Formats: sequence, C-alpha cells, structure tokens
Amino acid sequence: MPIEWKNPETGTEKRDLATAIKRGLLCRCPNCGQGKLFGKYLKPVDHCAVCGEDYTHQRADDLPAYLSIVLVGHIVVGGFMMTDMVWTLSNWVHLSIWTPLTVLLALATIQPIKGAVIGLQWAARMHGFGGKEPEPEDRLS
Repeated sequence: MPIEWKNPETGTEKRDLATAIKRGLLCRCPNCGQGKLFGKYLKPVDHCAVCGEDYTHQRADDLPAYLSIVLVGHIVVGGFMMTDMVWTLSNWVHLSIWTPLTVLLALATIQPIKGAVIGLQWAARMHGFGGKEPEPEDRLS
C-alpha cells in the first residue's frame, strides 16, 4: 500500500509502508532492502552501506520494547494457560519451562521489531527521514 506524501519542495514521492516494515523486520535498509540496518545487536548503523540512507536521526525509543512485551506476553501467558489446562505441573516445572522461553522470545523478537519501527519511521518520513531536519522541541524552562 503505497503512501503518497506531498512535499511542496520535492513533489510527490511514494514510499511503500508494507515494504519498508518488511525490510525492517528482516533487519535490512528500508530504502534499498540490501544494506544491513544494525551494526550491533540493537544499534542501527549510521548510514546504509549500499544506498547511503542516514539513520542517525531515527527515534525508535521504547516502542520496540513495548511491542515485544505485548507479543511475548501473549505467547507465554497463552502457552502457560493451555499447558495448565492439559497437564497438572508443579510450579517449578512451569518456572523451568516459561522463564527461559520468555527470555529467548524477548531476545529473538526485539531486533526485528526495532527494524520494523525504523522502517515505519522511514516510510512515514518521521524524525528527519523526510529530507529536512526535525524542528526542535519546545522545552519548558
């Protein structure tokens, strides 16, 4: 679903939201789909090595963590409840099953989710992805 943004200075450009999010989920550059999005586990690269897209101004902040918590919480709590309905297990067995699974799922989902959030920001031209620097925030003194 291409989103059209009318920019009076550059004309109309199209950025496909679904493609940008998909590329972000694959931890690739939302612009070209070729370059790596992350240099370290959760640290985005400053610029795409293939197309040169600038990521220094991205602001994923806490949204990836919140989305990961929601996703992992639904999987783990649902799995716990279904397991508890089928088998009677002690609390220690539940603890030994669900604690490591929760940690592994959280670690496995946070990077692709952060990539998808960066892809969303790129497609929506948020936080400087639109070609101009974001305006400074009004701060209370």
